[in-house]
Amino acid sequence: MKVAVIGVGAVGSATALSLVERGGSCREIVLVDRDSARADGVAADLRYAAPLSPVVDVRSGGYQDLADARIVVITAGANEKAGGATDRSDPRGRLRLLETNAKVYADVVPQVAAAAPQAVLLVVTDPPDPLADLTLRLAGHQRVFSTGTLIDSLRFRVQLADRLRVRPRDVQALVVGEHGTSEVLLWSSATVGGIPVDELLGGRGDSLDQVREAVEKDIRYANITIIEGTGASQYGIGAVSARLVEAVLRDEHAVLPVAAHSATYGVTLSLSSVLGAGGVQQMHEPAMNAEERDALTRSVAVLREATERAMAVVAA
Repeated sequence: MKVAVIGVGAVGSATALSLVERGGSCREIVLVDRDSARADGVAADLRYAAPLSPVVDVRSGGYQDLADARIVVITAGANEKAGGATDRSDPRGRLRLLETNAKVYADVVPQVAAAAPQAVLLVVTDPPDPLADLTLRLAGHQRVFSTGTLIDSLRFRVQLADRLRVRPRDVQALVVGEHGTSEVLLWSSATVGGIPVDELLGGRGDSLDQVREAVEKDIRYANITIIEGTGASQYGIGAVSARLVEAVLRDEHAVLPVAAHSATYGVTLSLSSVLGAGGVQQMHEPAMNAEERDALTRSVAVLREATERAMAVVAA
């Protein structure tokens, strides 16, 4: 099975490496970048690591090499550092990159759709949710989803696990809505072993309000903290992207907080999504209290306005 990655900057390269390391889910990885020399270099580097994993062929190519790809991962565009989206006081967050990356997608997506008309399209570029809605229109089909809030949910689990001194995999916690500053952390349903997280934190004598404030701040701005240290947030999202590719190729029907277009809300956002062959097959709303539901409504409004702006950029 063939997987293609469009854009082999920091995130695209990390995604390709994670695909090689996970192994077994695909046999062929094609890397495409407007800088063909970069794509050649990354492909060559990864080929030398490939013998350590199950059989996989990594190569660079052009859009014509996307034929028969089962899934195309799109990471092309300006990243947060290059696009100036690293100001914690800016409520736009990743949405600051929207206009720039909408123009990139207006060029890239039609070429992808023409070369691989049956492929599932995974949008990774920031801001992924409005860009996924734009991709739906440009590609002319519904096999589109974004990484959504899976990375945010993982960060939520890690932050809670650190405070409770348990394994992150034993924490059940979701983030829904936008992958951005309006995202909604579902504290009311967060549990460890069936025990509410609030109860466990309260039993430690911690101030719940202070813990919540600290955790939410760390998660909402985790990307900026990473960028300040390394220059790019790449390894976590690369691993997430590879995991989502795997779920599609294996038709897993995995339930994950990834984003797809919701007919109910009229935008692409993250809920509890069932992911398999063809992309997101079902979307369900997790349990929320009134405060969280109000926050989700605000997040939807942010996404709706962003999607309208993305469409306007392409129409101009």
